[in-house]
Amino acid sequence: MTVSLTSPTFNDLFVQWERQQAAYVAHRQNRFQVMLDVLGLHGPTDPTVLDLACGPGSIADRVLSRFPGARAVAADYDPVLMRIARSVLARHDDRATVVEADLVSTDWSSALPEWTFDAVLSSTALHWLSPGHLLAVYTELARLLPPGAVLLNADHLRFGDDRPALRRLSAEHDTAVQREAFTDGAATWQQWWDLAARHPELAPLLPERERRFADRPPQPPASLEFHLAALRTAGFTEVGTAWQYLDDYVVFARRRPPTHRRRRRHPPARRHPAPPPPVAGGGRARSRWAAPVWWRFRCPWRSR
Repeated sequence: MTVSLTSPTFNDLFVQWERQQAAYVAHRQNRFQVMLDVLGLHGPTDPTVLDLACGPGSIADRVLSRFPGARAVAADYDPVLMRIARSVLARHDDRATVVEADLVSTDWSSALPEWTFDAVLSSTALHWLSPGHLLAVYTELARLLPPGAVLLNADHLRFGDDRPALRRLSAEHDTAVQREAFTDGAATWQQWWDLAARHPELAPLLPERERRFADRPPQPPASLEFHLAALRTAGFTEVGTAWQYLDDYVVFARRRPPTHRRRRRHPPARRHPAPPPPVAGGGRARSRWAAPVWWRFRCPWRSR
């Protein structure tokens, strides 16, 4: 790593985070571009967005920069990254809110403000969840989002043994991209965290970070098919991919939009004729609905 800052600022760390992540995700900016394009085409001009597992606020910062009327909630559980996110997103004033939410917890959504979200966006984060926790998060998002809202999840979704050639090509491509990025001066994952430890406000947070994630090992990679099936099971009605490059995807899911049912037009109630008026002698005049005389002769019981 050519950058060796003795006392990095929050902005320095954010810039180095962007370079470090781009080394592990070859077309990371393309991911974000697709997500923003879908958000602009599908949602309102001033969307309210949840940046789920936000890290230092990469998605929320891009959303708020592209859509001047947007609002964003950035949620994460990492105390170090949340502190950087608060500093980075402060430039957007009160349009950004950073909250602490542990996605493994069953009540993680209770930490969110009571906003109606038009979209949930996430990148390179949900692969840390076990299959059970991932399904639970998707289910909660389906409950949380209103009809018509969308979920966009960008991540590496590895190929299985049934596609060995694609699996090999993806691995070789990752290795080549990382080699080039690190040669050009990008920090590795560990080098970035060593740099963050030099910040006087972040160094005291590192032990707490270690404690929070001590019993959460990396999970085996989940396939695209698993994510799509989990989203359907969770309650999303339209799922698919908005973008793909080898094993790098932007997964799209949408809640069922509201249906406008046409009211059934009931026929007017049948109006029965009024009873005939009384006639002299105390009886009633025979109405046109009364049985004719010939019918009375054929059916004697009707004349009783």
